[in-house]
Amino acid sequence: MSDGPGDSPTILVSNRQDAAIDEAGLAALASECLLGEGIGAAAELSVSFVTADEMAELHERYMGEPGPTDVLSFAMDEEEGQDGKRVLGDVIIAPEVAAKNNPDVEAELRLLLVHGILHLLGHDHEEEEQKTHMWQRQALYVETVPS
Repeated sequence: MSDGPGDSPTILVSNRQDAAIDEAGLAALASECLLGEGIGAAAELSVSFVTADEMAELHERYMGEPGPTDVLSFAMDEEEGQDGKRVLGDVIIAPEVAAKNNPDVEAELRLLLVHGILHLLGHDHEEEEQKTHMWQRQALYVETVPS
């Protein structure tokens, strides 16, 4: 699924789980976040929504940690994606796990999506100063979307 015309980044959504989610709204948020962070229309992002079981497998395989997590990001930053666009990477979210974090699942999915995108773009939260900056960037995008 693309998020729209050629003046926006391409957002490819794969939904491999059963919970109802607002795919179009989340793709639009991803595009808004990328544009806001200075990533132009010549970019492509993959966003996958997966089951807790699939997330647990990915978490174990790539992070060496047992059990599912709510979001994983895998940066690629390669040229030559769809239509020659810069491929940023993948953000993978487990809505079932997200639901355990926040009863407002849609709000949690928006937060996790932006969080994952910011990680792809090089933001981190290991040190307090980095965390403060990343949380400010997150709030900018998450708070602009109506609940």
